[in-house]
Amino acid sequence: MKNAVNNGVWSGSWVAERLGVELVGDAALPGLLGLALRRNPKRAHLLVSNVLGKHVPQSPAVVYGQGVTLGRRVRGLLGDEEAAAAVVLGYAETATGLGHAVADGLGLAPYLHSTRRPVAGVARAGGFEESHSHATSHLLLPEDPALLVGDGPLVLVDDEFSTGNTVLNTIRDLHERYPRKRYVVVALVDMRAPADAARLEDFAREIGARVDLIAAASGTVRLPEGVLEKGQELVARHGAAGGAAMRSAVALPERPVRVDLRWPSGLPDGGRHGFTPAHRDRLERALPAMAARVAEALPAGARRVLVLGCEELMYAPLRLARELEQLQCGEVRYSTTTRSPVLAVDDPGYAIRTRLVFPAHDDPADGPGERYAYNVAGRGFDTVVAVVDSAADTPELHAPEGLLAQLGAHVPHVLLAVVPSYVPEPPLVPERPAMLPEPLRGPAFSSYAPDEVGWLLQDLSDVTLEAPTEEREEAIQSGGAHYAESLPVEYQPSEQYQELFHTALEASAARLAQAVGVVTETVLAELPHSRLRSNGGTPISRPVLVSLARAGTPVGVLMRRWAQFRHGLDLPHYAVSIVRGRGIDANALRWLAAHHDPRDVVFVDGWTGKGAITRELADAIREFEESDGITGFDPEIAVLADPGSCVRTYGTREDFLIPSACLNSTVSGLISRTVLRADLVGPHDFHGAKFYRELAGADVSVAFLDAVAARFPEVADTVDVAVKELAATDRTPTWEGWAAVERISEEYGIHDVNLVKPGVGETTRVLLRRVPWKILARAGAGSDLDHVRLLAEQRGVPVEEVGELPYTCVGLIHPQYTRGATGADGRAVNV
Repeated sequence: MKNAVNNGVWSGSWVAERLGVELVGDAALPGLLGLALRRNPKRAHLLVSNVLGKHVPQSPAVVYGQGVTLGRRVRGLLGDEEAAAAVVLGYAETATGLGHAVADGLGLAPYLHSTRRPVAGVARAGGFEESHSHATSHLLLPEDPALLVGDGPLVLVDDEFSTGNTVLNTIRDLHERYPRKRYVVVALVDMRAPADAARLEDFAREIGARVDLIAAASGTVRLPEGVLEKGQELVARHGAAGGAAMRSAVALPERPVRVDLRWPSGLPDGGRHGFTPAHRDRLERALPAMAARVAEALPAGARRVLVLGCEELMYAPLRLARELEQLQCGEVRYSTTTRSPVLAVDDPGYAIRTRLVFPAHDDPADGPGERYAYNVAGRGFDTVVAVVDSAADTPELHAPEGLLAQLGAHVPHVLLAVVPSYVPEPPLVPERPAMLPEPLRGPAFSSYAPDEVGWLLQDLSDVTLEAPTEEREEAIQSGGAHYAESLPVEYQPSEQYQELFHTALEASAARLAQAVGVVTETVLAELPHSRLRSNGGTPISRPVLVSLARAGTPVGVLMRRWAQFRHGLDLPHYAVSIVRGRGIDANALRWLAAHHDPRDVVFVDGWTGKGAITRELADAIREFEESDGITGFDPEIAVLADPGSCVRTYGTREDFLIPSACLNSTVSGLISRTVLRADLVGPHDFHGAKFYRELAGADVSVAFLDAVAARFPEVADTVDVAVKELAATDRTPTWEGWAAVERISEEYGIHDVNLVKPGVGETTRVLLRRVPWKILARAGAGSDLDHVRLLAEQRGVPVEEVGELPYTCVGLIHPQYTRGATGADGRAVNV
């Protein structure tokens, strides 16, 4: 494109002429974009925005206006109702300020931007990779863990939409955790090739959501063959010659003038942890006074002033610069420092004319490195107002080779304004009493009725414990953390997956009802102690059902309902925590022993896999007897299904689909899996768990129970026959499943039985919560595996049919986990 836009020369002509790169598209493109060369082995060229305020100093009114205009277009597309339910997400570092401005234009939505700066005490709500970037890992660290939860549109803002990979990675990652029906992608320029545009449409169909795109201009970049190699050669040649890079070891002629902005207490410095419309209102009220303080500190006669932000800190400096501009403090321009290494060439046809180099000064998590300020030196500024957050106001900032010294070597006057780095307060964990409390009950804790189950747990709902699947898998397999120290991020399932659940429930409700009846009648018949007499005749046992949370809890509730249905018994039912490798909650056992005869306790679980929990419970009860001297607890577990042949008391040994295994908290009373972490669970505390009240709209816990219980009358006679047959059967555990797991572990080169998860239930959990490698399915397995096949397809996980398998299927966790090991093709599950 040969249009002249800057003193007769387009700032992309230098690269275009030497590499044969062409910018094709809207007439507005050359005014919006220049070209430069990256110091990056992944991509040769860099599209340099003239209106973003990152590499090229620009009028803050122009920079802010671009984002606000795009935000108003989004509001026009969505309408006020959907706009009020939306969340805006910007990309670090380049689009953090643009995303803020889009949120301002939208007017009604909270804003969050990704960050490359981890913050102690703030849990990740997600993360993704930017494959072409020099620094790829993006973190999402909202202060409010529910910020990304909801049905409203997610508006994703980036400076350019080139291939679409970054946006697709983000949507895929977030849709797994927080599925929604609509996404809007916003960019200054849409530079996708036709194939990439088609890929976005295919992706939207794949996830079952609408994806809209809004951009200020569109076009594409035509790259000749061998452009990467030619670009690298040009960078090597001009970089070796020194280019226009400037780095001086100097002492500042005078200390920079500090400006006390009097930033409002508690107001976030940006969207790293979320920025709400209320925050925006506070900032609007404070901006005039803060800008006036900067204006008072400017030297007399300042003509050309640059407000320079710092990497991700783009929005606060931009708004200050806009206020200065309105105060008519000379010619005001705005830009920020950056991590991005770009070649500088002092030529009117090149977008990056000069480059200041200085060391990082915010103690970055990925270690020390160079940072850059482009088009600042030699551009006629007589004053630079450097705006940093307090985390970046370090000795490195003030060092002889630091940013302030580099600015002082090329600009007569330097001012420094420091914005307090906003770090969310850690969640308040209330002091816990020394005496063990009474069980938690619904509706205050769980969506079950209060008489259905008492939870011998402590409520950690206000504590951020969630971590992404990949991060947890790395920590678990490396030995850096136990799986019970964090929680996978809970999500609402997609409509497709919910339909699959309801279909499976309808098909299996009668079979489930029969299994519930068989296991309950077996418990009632074989429990050795009697607490009631019916009509003064035959003794009827009154067991105390104790479910192993959380998979056992729905089964315990159903067993309690069966006892009421057939015998009019009102059985006590509690849920306790057991953790593989850590044992059962000893405090829960102490509470049970204080309130019931331990000999009446019957432990309940959903199903057996290889029998790890069976062994864990036996070991834990033995240790508890030794430590506390309390005896009588029987470590035998009653389960709905025992495909691994690990227990004596079961409803069936078939490995079939138990629909409650398809979901997590939304079929278990909205309760998380249990948590055992030293900083949260003291020696006199119950283990912890969370109540996900925000997922109430997707809760099917009671519907699941009601659907199964409704089939009790029709299976009653069949249950009576099955119980008699079972009583005459040798039910001694064979541990066939454990032997199969050991064999599979060796045959597939895993060498770790903990990474082999047998049975339909455990395989489902692998696909939902871990990093799957492959699925083994028994040849000829039917509809019980429909949901497994769906999840495996969506995660790109191969399903291998196996002739001799004691289970319907087996899930294999990736044995050597890396961040790329999310499936055969790197895709994430859509549930």
